[in-house]
Amino acid sequence: MNGQSTETTPRVVTLGTAGGPRWWTGENAGKRSGIATAVLVGGATYLVDAGHGVGRQMMLAGLPINSLRGIFVTHLHSDHTIDLGSLAIFGMFTFGPDQHAIHLVGPGDRGELPPVSARATVPPAPVFPDNPTPGITGMFHHLMAAYATDLNDRILDSLRPSPFDYFVPRDITIPKEAGYSPNGNPTPSGMEPFEIYSDELVTVTATLVEHPPIAPAFAFRFDTAAGSVTISGDTAPCENLVRLARGTDLLLHEAIDFDWVNRTYGSSANGTGRASADHHRKSHTSAAEAVALATRAGAKALALHHLVPGTTPLSVWQAAGEAFPGDYHVPDDLQSIPFGQTTATTRIMEEMVSSR
Repeated sequence: MNGQSTETTPRVVTLGTAGGPRWWTGENAGKRSGIATAVLVGGATYLVDAGHGVGRQMMLAGLPINSLRGIFVTHLHSDHTIDLGSLAIFGMFTFGPDQHAIHLVGPGDRGELPPVSARATVPPAPVFPDNPTPGITGMFHHLMAAYATDLNDRILDSLRPSPFDYFVPRDITIPKEAGYSPNGNPTPSGMEPFEIYSDELVTVTATLVEHPPIAPAFAFRFDTAAGSVTISGDTAPCENLVRLARGTDLLLHEAIDFDWVNRTYGSSANGTGRASADHHRKSHTSAAEAVALATRAGAKALALHHLVPGTTPLSVWQAAGEAFPGDYHVPDDLQSIPFGQTTATTRIMEEMVSSR
């Protein structure tokens, strides 16, 4: 697997640490790219979310697109998926004849539209009412269809491969016993984590977290022979996340600056501003709340990411870490954080991967 890392300790690289579907302006603008995290195990790369700039960030981190084993999407908000198309389309210029499949795993079709905000005076009309809530498989096919002119030029004239030769999209199937319903029960209490992917290097489990109105919204845990990392996705404080992260070596958890929410929307007199404030308050987690959740889960280390706004001074996030008993990180983009320990089994697996 050409160009892959020979690191022996599993680690994450925080490719992008900003959340939110916007380009953050003002002081510190441009310092944080859109949310994306690489989990590196041996020579394999597993990507969680594909925020703005993810392809460029992978190149800066020395992680070629063809090192990807899988892309795992926590939920289908645009700040987590906006550069999925570029990974697939630009990837055609990096794939060789022996390229392995890249599994694209994420939420399925929501099945019904979310409720209209109580702030609405006139109910807004949804876009694409005939297909208003596609899942990851539908999204990937629609993205490729939008670029059909470009793709067919490359495939027919330059003999490049089709993204469908390598990317294998799959909707996550939620166990029926969880009792999930997109509007009635989007975050079933007490649900057990369930496996969504495994290979000889990792086992990935998932749980439903609380990020209304979007559903389903997932957190993921990667277990390896040497240790584990759990990634919260976007969520309000959530017991399912605590259960998933129990005893994990590293928890990456989202964080929002609620003082910014109050400054930005607190005095808003229009429905859009008030609805935006409602969303942030019911769907996200403060840094202090993330510390409390990580402590309860017994996580050995905590890193805050998906920072909203992406320009908040570092001191705001660092202050909360004083209450955390383990290692605490507020990583910059492209920072490497190891988790777990190297074992003989891990070394054997790495040798198997590097010899392919």
